Amino acid sequence: MTTLSLTLRIWRQAGSGDHGGFEVHRLDGVSTDLSLLEALDLLNERLIVSGERPVGFEHDCREGICGSCGFLVNGQAQGPQRATSVCQLYLRQFRDGQVLTLEPFRARSFPVLQDLAVDRSAFDRIIAAGGYCSTNTGSAPEANALLIGREQAAQAFDTAACIGCGACVASCRNASASLFVAAKLAHLGQLPQGQPERRHRARVMQAQMVSEGFGSCSSHLECEATCPKQISADWISWMHRESWRRA
Repeated sequence: MTTLSLTLRIWRQAGSGDHGGFEVHRLDGVSTDLSLLEALDLLNERLIVSGERPVGFEHDCREGICGSCGFLVNGQAQGPQRATSVCQLYLRQFRDGQVLTLEPFRARSFPVLQDLAVDRSAFDRIIAAGGYCSTNTGSAPEANALLIGREQAAQAFDTAACIGCGACVASCRNASASLFVAAKLAHLGQLPQGQPERRHRARVMQAQMVSEGFGSCSSHLECEATCPKQISADWISWMHRESWRRA
């Protein structure tokens, strides 16, 4: 088994109203087969045994699906490995003796809850503003009743892959949520089920994005570079065209 030693420089902040700062912890002889979150688990076990407060961070599935996890690793949202969420970032990606600086996503719309965990409920409010899709009640319709082309379905699936992790916001110099909102709009806007409320959804979700304090698109494409699902920033242009059509 290959092992390495790491120095973790971790942002510690007890609550949203507290002043935070970095703490340094060293992990020696940890397996390179562990994920970064599992390394934090080991550190937390040590902290709990010694009577100290464990490091707060979010997680759920740990399979890159739910989008719960996410923080900055050496200044990069979700870490240095492309198309990977931080829960799937393994220690073999780092060098023996390397120093890792771990800190929460930095955005006004993502207030820090504790340590590496931030409040991303602004995303939930944006989705809720979009409302529901109109659909007939009763028994489920025949699967082949709504004809959807292969390319159309594939593009809808690509945008539906967004897990709402917030890496796009954290990597944007303007803390824009444009890629997130564009993905949610494009998912439904390309399918027959999403047509009745399509224009209304584009208007209210973008308005909610602005009211939540997210900035405008910086056009630097950092959102696309850090997205663990590799959603293209071209969909932001698609979202703007939706607004022009509505106008």
